[in-house]
Amino acid sequence: MGEQPAELREKVRQHYAAAAVRVSENGDVGCCGTPRAEVDPNFGAARYSADDQAALPAEAVTASLGCGNPTAVAELGAGERVLDLGSGGGIDVLLSARRVGPTGRVYGLDMTEEMLALAVANAARAGVANVEFLKGAIEAIPLPSNTIDVVISNCVINLSVDKPAVFAETFRVLRPGGRIRVTDVVSDDDLTPAQRAARGDYVGCIAGALSFSEYRQGLETAGFADIEITATHPVADGLHSAIVRATKPATG
Repeated sequence: MGEQPAELREKVRQHYAAAAVRVSENGDVGCCGTPRAEVDPNFGAARYSADDQAALPAEAVTASLGCGNPTAVAELGAGERVLDLGSGGGIDVLLSARRVGPTGRVYGLDMTEEMLALAVANAARAGVANVEFLKGAIEAIPLPSNTIDVVISNCVINLSVDKPAVFAETFRVLRPGGRIRVTDVVSDDDLTPAQRAARGDYVGCIAGALSFSEYRQGLETAGFADIEITATHPVADGLHSAIVRATKPATG
């Protein structure tokens, strides 16, 4: 019998808490929270430009565990309010804060105390003031409805044990006309859940991946429109990092 949702969630929390501690103590962390010896160039800081990396504290770059760079495709503008789901060490929050400027605000949401502490420290190192880090689950976002312009996320939704709740909550907090711009691991449609699990574990961002059609259906069910899911590079056999774009309709 497979692991229960509560067990998987706790395993994810422990895995990323340990990754945050490694960064804080000695900077030793790689893709999806694995030890540095197991770094995969498809994940982490390699997905960011040299300019982006140079503008950030080393600890924020080292703690990058995602499969892409959502800030590169989010089209952020001055004054916008941004929410990063599963913000980790804060790299995407800090990059977003630079793009939205002092009139904008960026929220980072994470369930792991150790990652939140690292993110707060990284924001202080960067001298960034227009950010706020929140403790909570991406399935129950602690923000009011219709208040966020853009939701970003970097290889985190695949880790959720209740993805319909993530999509519904994302839709709720977005203002009408708001948009989602995330990077995530997505599976080919012909791979069964068992085949995905055979290619990698849950905490490693593989076993919990949705297929392209499942991802689209989940967003549609939540109410999103203008859905685009574009594969960018392979991360395992039949699994890809992808850019996901969608919009909350302005009316209706």
